[in-house]
Amino acid sequence: MGTHPDTDADTNSTAAAPTGHGGPVSTTLDPRYSTPGAEAVPWSAAEDLLHRSEVFWLSTVRPDGRPHVTPLLAVWQYDALHFATGAEERKARNLAQNQQVILTTGSNTLSDGLDLVLEGEVSLVGDSDRLTSLATAWSTKYGPDWTFEVADGTFQHSDGAGALVFAVRPHRAFGFTKGNPFSQTRWDFT
Repeated sequence: MGTHPDTDADTNSTAAAPTGHGGPVSTTLDPRYSTPGAEAVPWSAAEDLLHRSEVFWLSTVRPDGRPHVTPLLAVWQYDALHFATGAEERKARNLAQNQQVILTTGSNTLSDGLDLVLEGEVSLVGDSDRLTSLATAWSTKYGPDWTFEVADGTFQHSDGAGALVFAVRPHRAFGFTKGNPFSQTRWDFT
């Protein structure tokens, strides 16, 4: 239970999941890192956590290959996790070179909760209607300090600062339940 290696290896508890709403095409419990008798976490539980979580950790790669990790706010909508950043911030500069990212969220406790790791590729959101919907979701989730107008394909804050909005549709995600039982679930989306 103590380690969670790269889990690209095949495991044996695969179940097909419904498709069509952006959900995973497969859900797999990895028995190597799960308590005997544990069950795979349903994607709906992961989506609930994505909606409720306030802080996410974004991992990107710098142009020289070094990793970069930063906390940020994010909104789950349109079957993707969305975040915003200034065009000159390190993460935006990294994404200009390499669009592959990992986003994580969960709890900092060992004995309970669910931790999530989403792997995917970012895409820039520029559609005005989608950005307006996301701006509403941001202020609903995070409060009036996070109210944005939409202009020129970006979020605009009342202080004049602008932010690019990125979407990450997961290619793969992992869920780690903690406590009794411990489990590791893998969701594949492609």
